[in-house]
Amino acid sequence: MRADVPEKLPDKFVNQELKNIDYPDDEKNVTINGVDYLQSQAPVGKFGGELVISTIGEGPKTFNPCNTKDATSSSMAGLMYDGLLTTNPRSGKVVPLLAKSFEIDENDYTIHLRHGVKWSDGKPITADDVMYTFEEIVFKGFGNPSTMDAMMVDGKLPELVKIDDYTVKFTTPRPFAPFLRQLTYPIVPKHYFKPYSDKGESVFNAFLSPDTPPKTIVSNGAFRLKEYVAAQRVVFERNPDYYKINLKGEKLPYLNKLVYMIVGDTNNEILKFEAKEVDVLSLRGSNVARYKLKEPDSDYTIYNLGPDTGTLFLVINLNNRKDKNGKPYVNPTKHSWFANRDFRAAIDWALDRKNMVQNIASGVAEPLFTAESLNSIYLNNYIKGHPCNPNVSRESLVKAGFVNRDGILYDKDGNRVEFDLYTNAGNLEREALGVMVKQDLEDLGMKVNFKPVEFNSLVNKLTNTHDWDMAIMGLTGSPLEPHDGKNVWTSKGSLHMFNMRPSDYKVDDRLDWEKEIDDIFREGALKLSFEERKPLYDRYQTIIYNQKPIIYLYSPTRITAIRKKFKNIFPTPLSGLIYNLDEIYVD
Repeated sequence: MRADVPEKLPDKFVNQELKNIDYPDDEKNVTINGVDYLQSQAPVGKFGGELVISTIGEGPKTFNPCNTKDATSSSMAGLMYDGLLTTNPRSGKVVPLLAKSFEIDENDYTIHLRHGVKWSDGKPITADDVMYTFEEIVFKGFGNPSTMDAMMVDGKLPELVKIDDYTVKFTTPRPFAPFLRQLTYPIVPKHYFKPYSDKGESVFNAFLSPDTPPKTIVSNGAFRLKEYVAAQRVVFERNPDYYKINLKGEKLPYLNKLVYMIVGDTNNEILKFEAKEVDVLSLRGSNVARYKLKEPDSDYTIYNLGPDTGTLFLVINLNNRKDKNGKPYVNPTKHSWFANRDFRAAIDWALDRKNMVQNIASGVAEPLFTAESLNSIYLNNYIKGHPCNPNVSRESLVKAGFVNRDGILYDKDGNRVEFDLYTNAGNLEREALGVMVKQDLEDLGMKVNFKPVEFNSLVNKLTNTHDWDMAIMGLTGSPLEPHDGKNVWTSKGSLHMFNMRPSDYKVDDRLDWEKEIDDIFREGALKLSFEERKPLYDRYQTIIYNQKPIIYLYSPTRITAIRKKFKNIFPTPLSGLIYNLDEIYVD
């Protein structure tokens, strides 16, 4: 039976603190005057007002939804461009969005588009836009190639045919469990995007930069860009011709404006919330108890959404290749350390996750040892992890041939163990983690040069220049679909950062366990039921836990505060707090 999620989600998705929320029924299709609307079943709200959200860092890098490589750009582009399908925020099942309906027959996926739906410039959204989006962007690997990677079956992309102006059919080489979730990819307007994609990938990737005049952007989402002030704010306004309506037949969204205030770090974010300049605040660490104590007499409500859907980790560079000039990406001496599994195990056992949880997250987190997040339905529950034990670390180092003399660690050739540790500057949590990791490893005699750098510079090191040793990073993830991580875990993946191969690299130099992971992700995608897939994804997590190219640290608990004046708030452990921005209103 085809079911990529279990019929009933595990108990961890039934958060006790959210049990009293009266969730609306699922959205329905309603046709009015020839237009196929999606009707919200949430209580009817009031039109007007704005919601102000904060974002840490420097703001969006692009508004091109096909070329986003960071969470900020992805979330903002996601406001402006909808996909054919989406995920039900409570059940996790795939449901129609820009599509009115879909049918599956073995490996054929027929998608029926909504009639009468328009782009923001008034032109109709048709099958031609779908054909263009996939054939000329996704299938060519333009922008972020992750979706192209994820759609590959036996090294082949799906076939796509236009049935009529409002119907398309995808055919995969074989039945393919993760395929429907790939159709959440944003559909873009052919008439607006094609002049840029026709000029090549470099021109296309520069298209819709933050300097683009907002009024020129053609989109189809609930909100459209109104204003961008660098390093200050991004303002979106409601799309007056969006295809979702309320129970009265009025067009959503309710909010007139959605504002992202760009703040430098989490401290500024808190100050902005306390000054009532920001309406939503993700609470971490010691702030939770303080805000919870003040909640009864405050203007906000706090929701516990359970474990974070992403992961925090230490990644080690195993790359032993050379650049075009014959220079090794990683110093060969360092590589000999990093490639040694016992050396990596020593690092793992030395990290005091309990201390990290207590001192950085103030107990509002759990240690993490798996490649799947703690709220994933595919989490390997047999991996229990281990406490910090420097004695086990020292035994592993001795086994690997290292010697500690007077508190300084040397390899068998007498080289002092010294390396660089990077993270993205401005993320105070990761900077604090870097300080703690440095201390834990220096207790073993290693010399760690901790170097926070600008986010884009760090991403460039990890995926392009490959000139780094270790890094503390985080990745967003799907608690429903491990295949979304294919670009990280398979050997040719565009985010296979711990052993990144240049795109034109032809030699098969995979490690044995890399080969096994490749096989797992290929086989797992072809299994059609959750029960068949679960043991395979359990195995890949076991391999990562044993081999430790990436060492996981902890999983924060998502606790979020929002002003009480906002209504139609229906948080879920699966989708978070404000996933339904088109239904939220100010009372």
